[in-house]
Amino acid sequence: MSRVATQVIGQRTRSEYRGKEWAKQAAIVVTASLFVALCARVTVPLPFTPVPLTLQNFGVLAVGLLLGSRRGFAALALYLVEGAFGLPVFSPAILGSGITHLVGSTGGFLMAYPLVAFVAGYIYEHSSRRFAWAALSAVAAELVLFAGGLSWLAVLTHSVSLAIRYGLYWFVFAEVIKVLMAAAVSARWHQKTSV
Repeated sequence: MSRVATQVIGQRTRSEYRGKEWAKQAAIVVTASLFVALCARVTVPLPFTPVPLTLQNFGVLAVGLLLGSRRGFAALALYLVEGAFGLPVFSPAILGSGITHLVGSTGGFLMAYPLVAFVAGYIYEHSSRRFAWAALSAVAAELVLFAGGLSWLAVLTHSVSLAIRYGLYWFVFAEVIKVLMAAAVSARWHQKTSV
């Protein structure tokens, strides 16, 4: 076989590999966005706040910790696009669909999701991949989440104290559990895959 023919075959093989790898990564991102949508279906409306209790934040943290910063960000950006176009991916406890969710009481939390996944993934992928680091990464990401969510609630309610009452007090215990669950899942996953 000539040298030119060998180079052509090599380029074709690399091109096919890149195409398969791109398709694999795209499938992972799409699947992750659907996982968060499934988590959003597990929701409990609370009568004393417009923000429902949902498993969605666990999904966001898990995606960030498991996929890393870039793919986590991409998955949650895709999730927001899916929801903005009216796909039923957001929590069903809130009336309306599509853009209504993004400008409603949970809009600040939703819009922060890509950054939350990025922060969780970035810190964790630059660590020892142990449970403590996963938990620390998730806590840092939660700070970003609540900064976005409470800021938006403050804009809507014209009151920082109301925003904190509606968007923080009722959720602290549940968020601690979600952080620990996401950290445990990701630490266990990385421990299994690194062996």
